[in-house]
Amino acid sequence: MLIELAKIVIFPGFLFLLAYSLFAQWLDRKLYARMQNRVGPPLVQPLADIVKLFSKETIIPASVDAFLFRVLPYFAFAGVTTSFLFLPVYSSTPVTSFPGDLVVVAYLLTIPTLVLSLSGWVSCNVYSVIGGIRCLSQLFAYEVPFFIALLTPAMLLETWNISEISKNLPSFLAAHPVYIIPVGVAFVVAVISLQGKLERKPFDIPDAETEIVAGPFTEYSGRLFGIFRLTLDMEMVVGVSLLAAIFLGGAMPFLGIPGLVMFFVKTFFILFILAYIKTAVGRIRIDHMVSFGWTTLAPVSILAMLFVVILHKGGLL
Repeated sequence: MLIELAKIVIFPGFLFLLAYSLFAQWLDRKLYARMQNRVGPPLVQPLADIVKLFSKETIIPASVDAFLFRVLPYFAFAGVTTSFLFLPVYSSTPVTSFPGDLVVVAYLLTIPTLVLSLSGWVSCNVYSVIGGIRCLSQLFAYEVPFFIALLTPAMLLETWNISEISKNLPSFLAAHPVYIIPVGVAFVVAVISLQGKLERKPFDIPDAETEIVAGPFTEYSGRLFGIFRLTLDMEMVVGVSLLAAIFLGGAMPFLGIPGLVMFFVKTFFILFILAYIKTAVGRIRIDHMVSFGWTTLAPVSILAMLFVVILHKGGLL
């Protein structure tokens, strides 16, 4: 009982996720800065930012529903934290696992977006409301391609269990190299969709500071805003960990390298891709995002899945 509790609270649970999220935020900002020929923040900057936010006064606007305004950040925080327990970190076995946990994690990762949208609505601020509407509009653009991309390896291995996919996909692809094509395409779609899910450039439309101040965060301050910032940092770690587990073998040991080291290597690799995308492109309009999601990402992800269905399920290979 104590061992299970330690796994949930300390490692590889909440405290590890919190520490790694702060480090991942620093790494992302550092890579972004270096790609722009800037120095970037010191290592302790993310922690200093959070400590400063938590020490600030939390101001509740008079016109809002105070209860919802206060409780919504914690819903997003809880959803992201729970989803991390299903992901392998130091071995192929996560803290908890069951058949179909891939669907549960995908569902839990939609909660922060829904919370942000509702937070913008209850804030009773025009910038917040617009930001919340953009959150939902963007959700409809990336969520379907993201989920279909995750389903491609799942259908290939005939399991919806993240741990099973992580353990078996590398050996399956080694035995059947032709399937590297659809899995690779699905991985690219998943990375781009994750960029949209995290609301990073070029998909940072809901909180575009030059247009709508801070979007759904406009009225948030102090500890509540700090909870939101931590949630977004942890969502980034959960997102890259999920892609590493589904497409790259997760925390499986390789050539004597421990699973935890492989977990860091693979998540760093995906973080680098996300930082590069953020550096290389500028913000697009919300209608362009929706159009891109449904005319490019969704068809490509469906084609990758159809490739698997026709060859693997159809018995052609």
